[in-house]
Amino acid sequence: MPAYDYRCSQCGDFEIIQSMNEDALTECPECGNPVRRLISKPAVIFNGSGFYCTDYSGNNKGEKKGSSKDKSA
Repeated sequence: MPAYDYRCSQCGDFEIIQSMNEDALTECPECGNPVRRLISKPAVIFNGSGFYCTDYSGNNKGEKKGSSKDKSA
């Protein structure tokens, strides 16, 4: 489930984990004042193979490392 950032004028910023199907909060769970949902960038983690620096670096000229092409032909 995604985490959403909200801003309360009295309490400040806070984060709530809720389903995408749930409606946005309209009041602060701490003080009851109105809140706004903030737009924030998503958290993205790149790991594993499939990236330029790991698969296309060096002298292989565009071929992926470990490719099954026969180099003797």
